[in-house]
Amino acid sequence: MKFLLTSTYLLATTMVAIVPASHAHAAILSFAANLNGANEEPANNSQGIGTSLVTLDTIANTLRIQGTFSGLTGTSIAAHIHSATAVPGSGTAGVATVQTLPGFPVGVQSGSFNTLLDLTLSSSYRSGFIIENGGSPATAQAALTAGLGAGRAYFTIHSSFATGGDDIRGFLTPVIQSTAVPEPSSMLGILTALGAGSILRRKIKGCKSIEKDATND
Repeated sequence: MKFLLTSTYLLATTMVAIVPASHAHAAILSFAANLNGANEEPANNSQGIGTSLVTLDTIANTLRIQGTFSGLTGTSIAAHIHSATAVPGSGTAGVATVQTLPGFPVGVQSGSFNTLLDLTLSSSYRSGFIIENGGSPATAQAALTAGLGAGRAYFTIHSSFATGGDDIRGFLTPVIQSTAVPEPSSMLGILTALGAGSILRRKIKGCKSIEKDATND
């Protein structure tokens, strides 16, 4: 039993040594929104609806924006994140991200999108948002992250129908505050550690056989 406990401790120590704490996990923050005309300010009678999922990786410094929409009376012309309103869940704010997301389908009444923004690049933001928030992509990222975390950021899809009469939006609210996602190097470390564990188990089995033989003798 003593050897088994020691072996288990060695396996745990090996895994900690192989997977450095500074690189073991990436912090992932996820936010979601339901998009419709009633959420606009002022509200409108748009028949359009949609959803958006925004995933912030604070280690890779990326922002993935995914979603779908349908039912617009006009056709889509732009989509982006606004931040930050004066209070959570209501009000209006300037555009934070690039005005039209790369890959967002324009000129359609329904569609889907999946965009990955590099938050270290100025091109991922509206230029005015950078100027208003410290003057660099790093300070803009901090401001956007704060807006998302405080419930003061929203996602909007703009339509060609009238002036704002067919736009849909929704405030982004946390889905998963923080979750640990192993990075590739960490996965290699875990697999290596598991291999070490397999060797330890074989050693334990061998020792048990030796102890059994000694008892029988």
